[in-house]
Amino acid sequence: MTTPPTTAHPTPEPVIPGHGAPWTELLSAAAEDCLTALLQAADQDWSHPAHGLEWTCRETLDHLALGLTGYAGLLIARPQDRYITLFASLDPGAPVPACLEGIRIAASLLTSTVRDTATGVRAWHPWGHSDAAGFAAMGITELVVHTYDITRALGLSWAPPGGPSDAALARLFPHAPAGAGPSDTLLWCTGRIPLPGRPRRTEWQWDGIPEGDRHATPASGPRVRPPRDRGARTDMVG
Repeated sequence: MTTPPTTAHPTPEPVIPGHGAPWTELLSAAAEDCLTALLQAADQDWSHPAHGLEWTCRETLDHLALGLTGYAGLLIARPQDRYITLFASLDPGAPVPACLEGIRIAASLLTSTVRDTATGVRAWHPWGHSDAAGFAAMGITELVVHTYDITRALGLSWAPPGGPSDAALARLFPHAPAGAGPSDTLLWCTGRIPLPGRPRRTEWQWDGIPEGDRHATPASGPRVRPPRDRGARTDMVG
């Protein structure tokens, strides 16, 4: 496959309707918030399982690096029917602070790719062919839910930042319930917590298809079983 040529002129940054901020700005803000929280726990035992997972906290970072780099790769290669052939991983012998450096690199790669991708570009994802804004929202979701999984397991009190969470909800979970803050609502949508009057979800899936494309191409792919007290998570998304 030949990589599509880059454009000769800067691509206008995708802006979130109703928010006024570029997706790249919120993705960067989410990454900084998450990395700051994770660094506070860098001296703890990361061999403990992440909250609700059989992955350890350290293994959860590998999943996060894979996801963020993979989303950038999908936007670059733009396959229409499969995942990319590049799989990112962290040095298994590196200490946690160095691993967090790797997460920062992966988040920066995704941010730069989102910034440089034209609005009309679409790339494959099992939950719907998506655009740059969709992959930015996926990156935010991956960052905040897995930071929540890790910090909760290591005893830190942390909640996803409201602005990026609100934007990700609007883009990926258009039918999310009203009545709670964006951080709690995103955690409920991804099966992490219950909400008042709403039990914890047993399955979940986001919809990465751009709003204007949804009438023609419904989201597909397997739903994710959320983190739970026992049971492995081996999916490459969510």
